[in-house]
Amino acid sequence: QVQLVESGGGLVQPGGSLRLSCAASGIIFGIYNMGWYRQAPGKQRELVAAITGGGRTNYADSVKGRFTISRDNGQDTVYLQMNSLKPEDTAVYYCNARRSTGDYWGQGTQVTVSS
Repeated sequence: QVQLVESGGGLVQPGGSLRLSCAASGIIFGIYNMGWYRQAPGKQRELVAAITGGGRTNYADSVKGRFTISRDNGQDTVYLQMNSLKPEDTAVYYCNARRSTGDYWGQGTQVTVSS
């Protein structure tokens, strides 16, 4: 059974930082492309950042220079370091694991940026 468990969300003031974690189980983690998506109220889910098994990354334009995705294949965990947070970053953040034979999602973690 595949599980993706996110943690690290919460309430932070504008300009602050948070680090999200996603622990995977039930998959051969190292061969999956991992991604972080977010969905704000009334909006579609969007890609925030992604990282291949080999460590190649890509980011949404809105977070470039502020967010960093990384992975630890030994710990089966992917991270999203979020700096200089803005109110428009407020959303539920979801972890995703994807390859040709599977597409899995976590339950999401709420990030709220507000003063």
